[in-house]
Amino acid sequence: MRRVFLFACLALGLVITVSLFNALNFRPRASEYPAGTKLAIDSQAAARRLAGALAIPTLSHEDRNLVNEDAFKALHGYLATQFPLSHRALNRETVSELSLLYTWPGSEAGLDPLLLLAHLDVVPPESGTTTAWKHGPFSGDIADGYVWGRGALDDKSSVMAQMEAVELLLARGFKPRRTIYLAFGHDEEVGGQDGSARIAELLLKLRVRPAMILDEGGAIMKGSLPGVTEPVALVGIAEKGYLSLLLSVEDEGGHSSMPPPFTTVGLVSRAIARLENAPMPLRLTEPVSAMFDGVGPHMSFGRRLLFSNLWLSEGIVKRALTDLPSSNAMVRTTAAATMFSGSPKQNVLPSRAAAVINFRILPGDTRKSVVEYAREVIDDERVRLSVLPFNSEPSPVSPTQGPAYAMLETTIQQVLGQAAGQEPLIVAPYLTMGATDSRWYTGLSPHIYRFTPLRLSKEDLARVHGRDERIGIDNYAELVRFYAQLLINVNAVELK
Repeated sequence: MRRVFLFACLALGLVITVSLFNALNFRPRASEYPAGTKLAIDSQAAARRLAGALAIPTLSHEDRNLVNEDAFKALHGYLATQFPLSHRALNRETVSELSLLYTWPGSEAGLDPLLLLAHLDVVPPESGTTTAWKHGPFSGDIADGYVWGRGALDDKSSVMAQMEAVELLLARGFKPRRTIYLAFGHDEEVGGQDGSARIAELLLKLRVRPAMILDEGGAIMKGSLPGVTEPVALVGIAEKGYLSLLLSVEDEGGHSSMPPPFTTVGLVSRAIARLENAPMPLRLTEPVSAMFDGVGPHMSFGRRLLFSNLWLSEGIVKRALTDLPSSNAMVRTTAAATMFSGSPKQNVLPSRAAAVINFRILPGDTRKSVVEYAREVIDDERVRLSVLPFNSEPSPVSPTQGPAYAMLETTIQQVLGQAAGQEPLIVAPYLTMGATDSRWYTGLSPHIYRFTPLRLSKEDLARVHGRDERIGIDNYAELVRFYAQLLINVNAVELK
């Protein structure tokens, strides 16, 4: 018994020693970044050009018949007039009538190209809320140091900043070594099947194999990660999958004065409750673990003790992350009831009730495994499950080792971090929660990253798809500078 006790003490001591050693050595890595290229940007003029684009209501609709094609064509024309150098030097191709693909030929055909993504479409403002906007959703107002309007954050600012960067470099006589593609889809907000999916098919037929693809997804957050005081540039190295299930029950219906034991509404509601009460398992995936490796060294000693010893503390960390919806979504496939339909009248038992459950699928799960999980949890043959269109598997995980990610990190630091004379900035990998157009391009390159240098607070996050969407004029200038520096850097490094 004494030997067992001594062995247990030794084992405990070893665990404590190893844990403390890991925590003490879990420190920020020392990195120095070269200064970026000094680029003179007329931020006010750039803001005015962005404002003009925001005033064009390029709205996406689930019903394609409601799409105003003239608005998208007006934006095409606006780009041509605002960026004349780009439209002389680059080849512009229209895809599916409303999407755009620009090609800037490089001088060395043997180099793999760079592909930048963004989208032209925006979501409609919520019905009945337009008068509640401080500045109208399509006003394109410039006020209080911001440019206001739908698309200021998602995602016309990326479209315009990329075009600004190309125009700026052309004016400086810049000539790319590797070919640059700019792909602007017109229906990202409703799945991207007619826009980016068709562009990706075209590039695949042309055997285009980008050295790197960059889309929206991550941003610069400050105060959003507990225990981290520095701003964090979150670079999406993967994104969750997307699946919506329609749950439906059909019966005879009738008068509410003589209800059966179970109504169609009751059965669908019970199915939803079962899904909400039995969430899918918690898992730490590679992108989330990589994020903790990036931000953990900047935390307090207690938090470093946890994140440097996930072999021991993984269960504690996973349970702690379930406290907030944003962090809970990092560690499990989520299910959210989003739509419900039933009777049109108070006293009528509906013959059919239906609800939509939207799943965001964690890497490692699949659409098939989610459907099987839902069917098993609901466990009721009366509830029919149907997979709705616009679904996708979780993306592959892009590497954080190698020249592509290193070049992207360097660019971020040169424009937004200490190399640019600003406060210290952490660059960390990230799992993108939403669906982006990049999912259509996974067959073209293993190096797909999701990042736009938007400086977002918690309040700003609510503006995305919400009211009073806006971007700071100074931040927009950073977007322009970031894309220009990226094009300069990609010209100077090997990305094999």
